[in-house]
Amino acid sequence: MSDEEFMRLALDLAAEAARRSEVPVGAVVVHGDDVVGRGFNAPISSRDPSAHAEMTALRAAARRLGNYRLPGCSLYVTLEPCVMCAGAIQHARIERLVYGARDPKTGACGSVVDLFADGRLNHHAAVTGGVLAAEAVGLLQRFFASRR
Repeated sequence: MSDEEFMRLALDLAAEAARRSEVPVGAVVVHGDDVVGRGFNAPISSRDPSAHAEMTALRAAARRLGNYRLPGCSLYVTLEPCVMCAGAIQHARIERLVYGARDPKTGACGSVVDLFADGRLNHHAAVTGGVLAAEAVGLLQRFFASRR
């Protein structure tokens, strides 16, 4: 499958978050061509500040693969990860990160800070941004517009 096809799966998960009144962010972890983890934002409903889409997908992938390290895996997420999620991505040894929309308020892949470019850290995922960004931005804009 292509980056766009995996991102569409993440967008479907983001839409599920929106249906549950959570900020619409979705994520999938892929090993080869197999989706091994899925997640969507759920910090409100779960009363868990760490229940971001990326964290949920990483936890699911780790359980499925039987290891907290996820070498050879890619993570697709609809919104640029925050610092918490970027740290978890690095600790999990994700090989490749692909995100949709940039996050000018909390993005940790260059929008606010860039943890993946910091040479002091010992793991660096290859990062690709902007995949289906218009769709991801549209989902976020519609969600927040409905709240006003």
